[in-house]
Amino acid sequence: MSGKTPSDAKELQEGDLAPDFEAQTHAGAPFRLREQRGRWVVLYFYPRDHTPGCTREACGFRDRHDALEQLGAVVAGVSTDSVASHARFVQKQRLPFVLVSDPEAVVCRRYGVRAPRRFMGRTREGTLRTTFLIDPEGRIRRIWRQVRPDGHADEVLATLRRLQSGEVESRGGPKAGAGRFGRGRVGKGGGSGAEG
Repeated sequence: MSGKTPSDAKELQEGDLAPDFEAQTHAGAPFRLREQRGRWVVLYFYPRDHTPGCTREACGFRDRHDALEQLGAVVAGVSTDSVASHARFVQKQRLPFVLVSDPEAVVCRRYGVRAPRRFMGRTREGTLRTTFLIDPEGRIRRIWRQVRPDGHADEVLATLRRLQSGEVESRGGPKAGAGRFGRGRVGKGGGSGAEG
């Protein structure tokens, strides 16, 4: 992986190919983005496990997981928390999707979601709450920045439905339809890597 920081990396835009990565999940297994080809991916970045906003966001995706799965989407949450912290969070909140551990913030930097944050009078680098909706060909179709946790999963689900029906065009990308990659896995794309 590249050692680029947000200041020297081009900000990702809708229509860009999603940067590939491999990292450990809460179960200790590898999650490889490239193995999700043929499926939609909801890749959401969040600051910390077990905090109020992050818990509400995760539970929103939990509560909409069946609907997202029916549309052929995989959900993966990413933070700098450890595998052990993720495992506790998944168990406590009964999350049916993977949480990816990025303790060195390599994936976060690759996606441009790390920035200085001020908290209790101190400034330190933190993760910006951001969601990427990636299509089955690996292109970013939607980006939500400065996400508000409440209702976010509903917004992602509604956008995915519109993209699959061809009602909207991605800003910066080709029109999505229900054609070759409209729904679910197509052909042989390898394992899902999405245990959980």
